[in-house]
Amino acid sequence: MTEPLILSIDVGTSSVRTLLFDARGQDLDGFGAQIPYDVHTTPDGGAEIDADALAGLVIEAISEAHRQLEPADARPAAVASDTFWHNVLGVGQDGRPVTPVIHLFDTRSAAAAKELERKIDPRAQHARTGCVLHPSYLPAKLVWLAETQPEKFRAARHWMSFGEYLFLRLFGEARASVSMVSGSGLWNQNQNDYDAGILQILPVTRDQLATAGEMDQPCRKLRPEYGSQWPRLDGIPWYPALGDGACNSVGSGCITPDRFALMVGTTGALRAVTETPTIEIPDGLWCYRLDRRRFVLGGALSNGGAVYAWMRRTLVLGRDEEVEAELAKMPPGAHGLTMLPLFAGSRSPTWRADVRAAITGMSLDTRPLDILRASLEAVALRFRNIYDIMTQALGSPAEVVASGGALLHSHAWTQMMADALGHPVFPCLEKEASGRGAALVALERLGAIKQLSELTAKTGTAYQPDPGHGAAYRDYLGRQRRLYAKLFEEN
Repeated sequence: MTEPLILSIDVGTSSVRTLLFDARGQDLDGFGAQIPYDVHTTPDGGAEIDADALAGLVIEAISEAHRQLEPADARPAAVASDTFWHNVLGVGQDGRPVTPVIHLFDTRSAAAAKELERKIDPRAQHARTGCVLHPSYLPAKLVWLAETQPEKFRAARHWMSFGEYLFLRLFGEARASVSMVSGSGLWNQNQNDYDAGILQILPVTRDQLATAGEMDQPCRKLRPEYGSQWPRLDGIPWYPALGDGACNSVGSGCITPDRFALMVGTTGALRAVTETPTIEIPDGLWCYRLDRRRFVLGGALSNGGAVYAWMRRTLVLGRDEEVEAELAKMPPGAHGLTMLPLFAGSRSPTWRADVRAAITGMSLDTRPLDILRASLEAVALRFRNIYDIMTQALGSPAEVVASGGALLHSHAWTQMMADALGHPVFPCLEKEASGRGAALVALERLGAIKQLSELTAKTGTAYQPDPGHGAAYRDYLGRQRRLYAKLFEEN
């Protein structure tokens, strides 16, 4: 082990994971735990998690990591963490939750988002906060909660992310990061402070939110019940949770604007980190922060690996290795299908929570593998829409680095992604990019490294785009855009 060591806590959208990293940014074998969990969904579009139940899983994962530290006589220098962006819960005066954690996938606030558009200029709001008026973000969620659950809303003294609530449980005080708050829709990205324009029309006050001046400051002294359980973690800095997307970019080695981080898990995102005093945010993209110095610009899809999972669950397909071999042999677009893979609505670049998946061109000859291939190409082309906007704003990237098990477990799909983007795609070989990214930021804040670029990410051999496939993907992209316009834009 090369010290200092960093214990990393990653609270993703489907599991809680702990990992131990050394001063070289390498995760150490034999340390860490992973605990899966399910989000509670409802027929009306709800997606919730019990805050104490999720905190219990994190505590369980930390306890397992601590048990592994003892025989190795290892003591981390700090604890880093990241959690999924865009979540919120209400906490009462007594520090107890009065609402569940409202997940980023919750779409019940779609009507509230439309209501907000009538009260504020949505384009100006996006230009300031980097967030559109959409149910993914807190403004719509807060309005919806106030209108549909007024008693719970009034009982909430504070509104916070799950990462803040975890600190409240462990230390007796909530603590936020600029990174997490920047993805809320409440933060003015260029002013680096809460946005007065959105706060004046929301049913919350600034004193119900995290104090801006205390953001990013670590806590050290655990509450006695946890300090006694984890003596090797007591008295060291615990840094407030960063946004998981920002950490994924850092952990993939994408920390400059010429390196795009492509992530395909259950959902998907394409991002770039840039250090600049101010930023102009293009239409169709979002903009958050890694910290007070660095922006994260990109786009996100609600439909990434979830599309592949739906197809595998629904279609009559063979064994994984057989399917993979068949997919790799199929010419692009030969199926003749056009698909919009919008099972969970659309985020970037159109931001329509109400749209849904559609497929055209099926005949009696269409096979399940044709539908699967068409759906994977369709997801790749949704990324192409984001890629085109990003390259207009930042220029063509030197590298596109891919992470996420949903994509990298399929060589055929990764090749489709390179063909659809028309750019080489390098697979990231780091086991957990998000947890690694949080650890690297902690090393930088400790002064163990001067800058994040000192510790590069391991990548594999690039998937090169096949020049002979470009015309087929351009044709499919045109058909996909026309289908979207016909179904959702032409009235």
